[in-house]
Amino acid sequence: MNCLVVEDEPLARNLLVDYVKKVPFLTLIDACANPLSAIDILQNQPIDLLFLDIQMPEITGITLLKILQKKPLVILTTAYSEYALEGYELDVVDYLLKPITLERFLKAVDKANQRHTVAQPILSASPAENQQPFVFVKDGTKLVKIRWNDILYVEGLKDYVAIHTRQQRIVTLQRLKNLENQLPPEKFIRVHHSYIVALEGIEAIHKDKVQIGSNYIPISDSYRKLFKEFIDRNQIHPE
Repeated sequence: MNCLVVEDEPLARNLLVDYVKKVPFLTLIDACANPLSAIDILQNQPIDLLFLDIQMPEITGITLLKILQKKPLVILTTAYSEYALEGYELDVVDYLLKPITLERFLKAVDKANQRHTVAQPILSASPAENQQPFVFVKDGTKLVKIRWNDILYVEGLKDYVAIHTRQQRIVTLQRLKNLENQLPPEKFIRVHHSYIVALEGIEAIHKDKVQIGSNYIPISDSYRKLFKEFIDRNQIHPE
């Protein structure tokens, strides 16, 4: 995995760089002292894993995460434990409290490696890159082929997602955000922190929910505007 370290404290930055170099499956791309330099690197380099300090001058690590359109896997680092909850709400891999030990660092990067490995079958089957209208996902000990057109909606279950298709429900180890990044944006839209729905599966739209068969998926306030714009783009307007 290609890594970027963003840490304004020289000692902490050097320690993370040293730790990264000890791990065979990590490749250090760069180490920066401020988030503005990180933005330029993230836009021009393929970064798989970001080690991000929260408290930094100019803008915080949390702010950087919120403004990034395409996010790599993220491990937060900080001396203040009160930021942990907000970090996890932004779907970070782990949260390292300073001073960071090598043992704790290795546990965090192992979690990142697992998520990165799980995401690879989806990345390799991306229809945008390979023109393949399907994806293979793990279901227990087997890989199951799921066609985009068969998916009705996807439900987030912490570290897992439940993919509801026309034929079955498949639960696989995957974060909802990772899967969302791979789904064709013209076919799928997120309507809630825990739900992504397929345009083809929508039968009716109520005030605060989407009807898909006998299921009613909630539309949360934070996704309502994007959902409305998505529906407007796919609505037939009278001339």
